[in-house]
Amino acid sequence: MKKLQLSIIILLISVTFFSCEDANVKDAKNYVDDYAEFVDSISVVSIKNLRDNWYKIESTYLEKKLQAQSSVETIRDNPKLKQKLNDASSKYNKFRTNYRLQVDKLEAMEEKIAFRKKLFNGKEINDDLNFDWVDKTNIVTVYDNFVTTVSDNKNGYSREEWDEIKMLYEALDTRKNTVEKEGLSSSDNFKIAKLKLKFAPMFSIYRMGAKSEENAEAKK
Repeated sequence: MKKLQLSIIILLISVTFFSCEDANVKDAKNYVDDYAEFVDSISVVSIKNLRDNWYKIESTYLEKKLQAQSSVETIRDNPKLKQKLNDASSKYNKFRTNYRLQVDKLEAMEEKIAFRKKLFNGKEINDDLNFDWVDKTNIVTVYDNFVTTVSDNKNGYSREEWDEIKMLYEALDTRKNTVEKEGLSSSDNFKIAKLKLKFAPMFSIYRMGAKSEENAEAKK
């Protein structure tokens, strides 16, 4: 009788143990699946939305990763679950590295757009440097805003920014040649000539100064 009771107790303990083990495996699978699905889901989000919500994404990622890792540690060796967990972590690390590169590119582009807009009174200038919007009715204003903005900020420009200014200025000059053929008045041409006379020495002096500062900084 005692042997029978002992056998029943052992059986109950075994059933309880394996039931708990099965429940732990199920929980671990759910947590790992949830973790992997989260990593997959953020890989299709636009870079701007990622940047706007990055801290929340990182926080959610760490929370789900911790849950998945902790749950896997509660079960006996399960190579498939561990591999899925490791694969998701590896995928996220690659994703995060690429995200940072893309954010750097996006922010550099946004800075360039803002820089150009300031020079051209809010007008967005694309990389094709299309100035067809400049005509005989607004060209003096465009030149004046450009030269005045450069003059107001000349002490703060880097060498790279001066090079950008030169490229934009030359593109505007190219457009001026076309506008002259379209009926630019002599008085407006004279106003532009005065602005160009103001710009040329300013560019040479301050661009040279920015270059010297850059060289001095590089030697430190």
